[in-house]
Amino acid sequence: MAEEFTEEHKKLYQYAGNSNLVLPSDRTKTSAGRRGERGKDMESLWGRIDPHEMGAQVRPDATAPKKVSDKTKTNKQKEETREMELAQERKRNRREQRALRTNYGYSSILAATEDIEGVYRPRTQQTRRIWELILAQSRQYLGDQAPEVLMSAADEALSLLKNEEMREGDKKREIESVFGTKVNEVEFSRYVQLARQITDYNVDEEDGSGAALPTGSEAIDVDESGVAVVFGGSDGDEDEDDEMAGEGVGGRGNGGGTTSYVVDSAESDEESEEDEETARVQADGLTEAGVDGNGVAHKAEADGDDEAGGYRTVIRGYSEKNAQRLNKRNEERARLSALSAAAKSTTVSFGAHDADAMDTTDQTPNTASGDELDKDAAASSGKLDARSVDAFWLQRRVGKHYTDPVVVQEKTRDATRLLSNRKLALGELENDLAELFDYEHFDTVQILVSNKDLIVWCMRLARAEAEDDPAQLEEIQEEMRELGLSWIIALRNGEEDNKALAGQKAAAKPSTTEAGTKPKAESALRTAIASEPATTYMPAQKINLSELAFAQGGHLMTNEKWIPPKGAVKVVMSRYEEIRVPAPEKLPPVGDDEQLVQISSRLPDWAQAAFANHTELNRVQSRVFPAAFESDDNMLICAPTGAGKTNCAALTMLRTIGQFRDPESGHVDLDGFKMVYIAPMKALVAEMAGSFGKRLAPLGLRVAELTGDSQLTKQQIAETHLIVTTPEKWDIVTRKGGEGSYTALVRLVIVDEIHLLHDDRGPVLESLVCRLLRTQEQTQERVRLVGLSATLPNYEDVAAFLRVPRDRGLFHFDARFRPCPLQQEFVGITEKKHTKRLARMDQVCYDKIQRHGGQSQVLVFVHSRKETVRTAQRLRDMAVEDAKADMFVRAGSASSEILREEADATKDKGLRDLLPFGFGCHHAGMSRTDRRLVEDLFADGHVKVLVSTATLAWGVNLPAHTVIIKGTQVYSPERGCWSELSPQDVLQMLGRAGRPQYDTFGEGIIITAHSELRYYLSLMSQQLPIESQLVSRLADSLNAEVALGTVRSRDDAVEWLGYTYLYVRMLRSPAVYGVQPNAAADDPALAVRRTDLAHAAAVELERCSMVRYDRKTGRLQPTELGRVASHFYISHRSMAVYQQDLRADASDIDMLRVFSQSDEFRLIPVRIEERVEMQRLLERVPVPMRETADSPAAKINVLLQAHIARLGLTGFALVSDMTYVTQSAGRIFRALFELCVRRGWARAARRALDWCKQVERRMWLAMSPLRQFGRDCPPELVRAVERRPLPWTRYLDLNEQELGELVGSPKAGRVLHRLVHLVPRVEVSAHVQPLTRSLLRFELRVTPAFEWNDAIHGAAEMFWIWVEDADGSALLHSEPFVLKRAYVREEHVVEFTCALTDPLPPQYFVTVTSDRWIGAETRAAV
Repeated sequence: MAEEFTEEHKKLYQYAGNSNLVLPSDRTKTSAGRRGERGKDMESLWGRIDPHEMGAQVRPDATAPKKVSDKTKTNKQKEETREMELAQERKRNRREQRALRTNYGYSSILAATEDIEGVYRPRTQQTRRIWELILAQSRQYLGDQAPEVLMSAADEALSLLKNEEMREGDKKREIESVFGTKVNEVEFSRYVQLARQITDYNVDEEDGSGAALPTGSEAIDVDESGVAVVFGGSDGDEDEDDEMAGEGVGGRGNGGGTTSYVVDSAESDEESEEDEETARVQADGLTEAGVDGNGVAHKAEADGDDEAGGYRTVIRGYSEKNAQRLNKRNEERARLSALSAAAKSTTVSFGAHDADAMDTTDQTPNTASGDELDKDAAASSGKLDARSVDAFWLQRRVGKHYTDPVVVQEKTRDATRLLSNRKLALGELENDLAELFDYEHFDTVQILVSNKDLIVWCMRLARAEAEDDPAQLEEIQEEMRELGLSWIIALRNGEEDNKALAGQKAAAKPSTTEAGTKPKAESALRTAIASEPATTYMPAQKINLSELAFAQGGHLMTNEKWIPPKGAVKVVMSRYEEIRVPAPEKLPPVGDDEQLVQISSRLPDWAQAAFANHTELNRVQSRVFPAAFESDDNMLICAPTGAGKTNCAALTMLRTIGQFRDPESGHVDLDGFKMVYIAPMKALVAEMAGSFGKRLAPLGLRVAELTGDSQLTKQQIAETHLIVTTPEKWDIVTRKGGEGSYTALVRLVIVDEIHLLHDDRGPVLESLVCRLLRTQEQTQERVRLVGLSATLPNYEDVAAFLRVPRDRGLFHFDARFRPCPLQQEFVGITEKKHTKRLARMDQVCYDKIQRHGGQSQVLVFVHSRKETVRTAQRLRDMAVEDAKADMFVRAGSASSEILREEADATKDKGLRDLLPFGFGCHHAGMSRTDRRLVEDLFADGHVKVLVSTATLAWGVNLPAHTVIIKGTQVYSPERGCWSELSPQDVLQMLGRAGRPQYDTFGEGIIITAHSELRYYLSLMSQQLPIESQLVSRLADSLNAEVALGTVRSRDDAVEWLGYTYLYVRMLRSPAVYGVQPNAAADDPALAVRRTDLAHAAAVELERCSMVRYDRKTGRLQPTELGRVASHFYISHRSMAVYQQDLRADASDIDMLRVFSQSDEFRLIPVRIEERVEMQRLLERVPVPMRETADSPAAKINVLLQAHIARLGLTGFALVSDMTYVTQSAGRIFRALFELCVRRGWARAARRALDWCKQVERRMWLAMSPLRQFGRDCPPELVRAVERRPLPWTRYLDLNEQELGELVGSPKAGRVLHRLVHLVPRVEVSAHVQPLTRSLLRFELRVTPAFEWNDAIHGAAEMFWIWVEDADGSALLHSEPFVLKRAYVREEHVVEFTCALTDPLPPQYFVTVTSDRWIGAETRAAV
């Protein structure tokens, strides 16, 4: 061995030959540690290493034999498939979150703050947990604020605590200033201790890394995961990477000397906060003024049109060449997107054919390519020759940029997957491809994006040809024709499909503006509305409904710009801008040509009782009177708030009553008709039911409200003549075919707030009206339809939807008809930092209040309970600091003495501190006594400033001279984030401005972010068109019609769509809804487009097993899943989850897991500030779960159990989430129960019914059934019973004395005996007779064995009769049994047949269980 060790071997180990291979150490890190840093602490690699680059420099061993077993291949294929699915899921989630952030708010606090410069981001699990505690502590002071506000305030407090140069007292005062409230010593010490445990606060300043910590499934636990790293490259590369990372989201460092290039980015419009704040509301005719620091007015320079140009964003680390390329590409994209200006405010899909046309035409030229196969593509056209694209074209293209064959194969596979994904928008596709190719090869990215369909389908065709499979080739070509891609086949064959190419050009042309198409759309509406296609239409293209739906929902703006009213003034102040819109001109006095209707002379005597407190009608009601009371035409009345629309509705009711009144005898046929009043809110339903109940009582009519909280039996509905309900509840009622006995008697339907068509609830209204109109035509029964609305810009479209005759039934009244004219002010805050923005809102609000000098009252609306007290205290403190407290309450005045006396009697601590200063607060969390006290003091004029939530706007009519809406973001549990106020809430709040008996005008002030100014300006000046939101729920709406039986084929669905508001708007503004500009010319009735929509919805329902769809004949048949979904108002995506995950042997854990995966809760997140409380709740709920605390499914599960267990929660957002979950829980578990019953799953059905009862009763099965009696059962008696381990059935056998001895109180024994026998229970005896070898006849004798109490049991009690097999797994028979009050003393006989199972079991079990009572079950063996 020694002889073989030659001199050549020795040289391999000499230092001179190896010294150049030693990596130099980073002296900066070592020296930093010696200057005082704790050297023993581990240093995180987070932010320094890109996980996607791990192992990128590893090269396969060429000498190693490549032998892979079949099993390994299979496992590898499974892993690749799973990775692709996870990647697609992550991308879909990112798109949803991006849409939420763009239009509504944020669903994750980390996502919410990723664009906030300088905000702390935790880097380890330990500091993340500490940061969650700091956020939870901060939320106690700030209350319920948007995530970015909370994060910004907590970060500012943390920076103060980390400042070693400040003294503790100064830190405390500064933190109190940030939170706007006092912080006691104990809580401040806790802050200090938590801040000391944050060890990575300044890491980003040292290493230049500002990478944000991922969330959810993308999070990487640095503490627990080992990372294998291959170090390579030069130090310069590492420095460059660090510099680029230093400018990442949330970074604090400057990134060294990295060159920055300004790049136009169409994708960053919504995410660039700085650019949003530099935008200015400009318009022709708007007077713009500025105010300098001394308050001197001066003329401001015009900044240009708000909507002109795009935002610009700075991307660090880009080379100049790449920046120029990106600039050119985005300029071309901006030019092309401007061609469809009407649709720029929403995400619009032009269908498969149109999208493909856009893909191949709407791209910029490519500038650099060296591939021989696509030299033409390098030209300015950017197009490829279809004949040059073979099966391996993409692989060769990628191979020109990468040398490693493994990398080439992976990137080719990923690029093919991205190009094949038709759901990706062009911008997302371009970004994903740029990321895939490391932001370097933009020429390749441009070619792929410009020719994505041509590349994908030519490669598929080439592979099929190479495999010599004619059947597969024909199948691919057929699929291409369905997608409208036959032009690719023609180009590949050397031909040109002129029709397809013409379609491409037409899709790229500028769309006609709404104003230009108005005459054509008007004629189309007259000739084509509700028209029926003469022949059966086949779908022309595939449509993705999710892409067509408006992501903005009710916040959608399709108006191109805001046109200021006459006299509008813009004032530029420090850190905010203000636009003042004067009150409209007064109406001229009533002239000779216009006379007010006198009640005594124009109304018959029998009808005057409904207007007992009126002598004459106002101007609006007088103009409406002939159409409302003297005709039967459908009507649409658009008028401002307070104009008297309710009285107009009363006139239409009197007209309907008069048609069933005998003029001679005066008798009204009360059984011959019914009327329905649909109001959007439960509070409004209760208000309208009370108002109409008093007005119609003299006529003998009964009024009842029907909502989710107030159910009516069939007998009660039969006795009711006016039903006041919500859209969702009436939709459920009309979906059930069995309710036709009384719905067929409806002769008048009044829809209040019809402008909610634009809201997320708009599809419900569309479905209701369509069903009503179609039923009316089919049955030839006249039903009058009346719509009430605020003033609308496109009221003619709504009138066409309601089938209103324009010359007789359409009434539009502008803002001049408001009883008290409204002067409006819109304030847009331009502060970048969220805590400063909140403080600026407080300052602006105070400035507006003190302007009135205490002479008039001010009502300030905020959006959470804690914010009412915080804002009122802040306003009071500002007044005290400015020595202007006497402005609101004069010392020694009568009001001062009254307020001091009443303050001592209040229970609320915050209110007690505010009242002596003339300030008050009002929210639903206060006691009823305190709320009533505040309302009375404000009505009497003693309280000058009242800060309240929106409950005061809906529930109490308490007007004020000035109404201020401070902030416009409110938490939306449906979307799981903070979103903008709905138009309905804004109009209702501002409707409180102005007191007609005292004021000549009212003032309405909206304080919002600058980026939201245009939306509220358009809303309040009636320039926001009402659009249809039906596409977002088209599949569910179609399923309801299929289950009802009104739609049985695709042709029926096309006809049904002709009745929708969507159809009206497609005719009016085709570009907004993705309709080709030339489609109306070829198909005036848009029958082809409606066919495509119906086909897309039917395919979606078929995929979820909701319907059976024959694509050739178009026949549609409902399935049991579809019927259950329609009956219980469940979305088709939720039913698909239940179909897949619900099992016959489901346990309680499984049942809750299925529930928490419902599509209704898909947007509810786990916010970082909630995790502390979530962990606390996880330890207290009884049913365990498989998900972690960070999982949204776990949060939904915990919230449901917390609701049942009556656990207290902190935070408005978390309480709102729980309310939303529990409101949907009842119907979801009822749907699960119905599914289990229909499938014959006995165990699962029993568990689902148990969960229905637990949710409704808010108690566990293990608790005593006595808890169901609520206050009727003393709490000490419940506790005494639950301490005794005695089965509930034993209590039924004990008398009063024995029960008294059991609980240790003879007097309690009497109460316990009475309550035990109030629980519904029946005795059952069964007789069985075989009819055939496989059929049994059951005869059950059911005898009630409980005491009936009308207050507890109502008019009827429902039971379920089940027949189960021996082991209780199969449900052989099930039917409901309704026990009515009149027959509670009688024996009931129930007969039914049941099929025998094979092999025959030794016995069957008959169970009779209550539908809603726990502990009310009887079981007998047969």
